Amino acid sequence: MNLGETTQRYPKSSRLITPTQYRRVFTDAQRVFVHPFSVVLRSNDGDGPRLGLAISRKCARQAVARNRIKRLIRESFRQNQARLGSFDLVFMCRPGAAELRNAQLRGALEKLWLRLSK
Repeated sequence: MNLGETTQRYPKSSRLITPTQYRRVFTDAQRVFVHPFSVVLRSNDGDGPRLGLAISRKCARQAVARNRIKRLIRESFRQNQARLGSFDLVFMCRPGAAELRNAQLRGALEKLWLRLSK
C-alpha cells in the first residue's frame, strides 16, 4: 500500500446492483428525509452497508447534474460507511437538488449520516 492510499474503498460488495436487491429494500423499509435527499433503508444480513442510487430525471433534468449528485453521494458513502450498521440504502433526491451547490449537498449528506449512525 502506498503512503497516500487509504483503506476506504467502494467495492462491488458495497453496492446494490440487481433489481432483486432494490426490490428487497423497497419492501418493508424505513424512510429518512433530509432535504434534498430521501433514503429508503432496510437492514441486511450483516454484510455491512450497501448503497443503491435512484436519481431520476425529476430530480435533475440533465445527465451531467444527475451524475454530479451520484458522484457526491458515492464519495460521501465511501468516507462514512464505517459509521453505519448493516443496512441497504437507496438514495433518491427531490426536484431542485441540481440547483444546490456541492457544499450544500455535502452538508445534507453529513446530516443524513449522523441520523443514520444513531
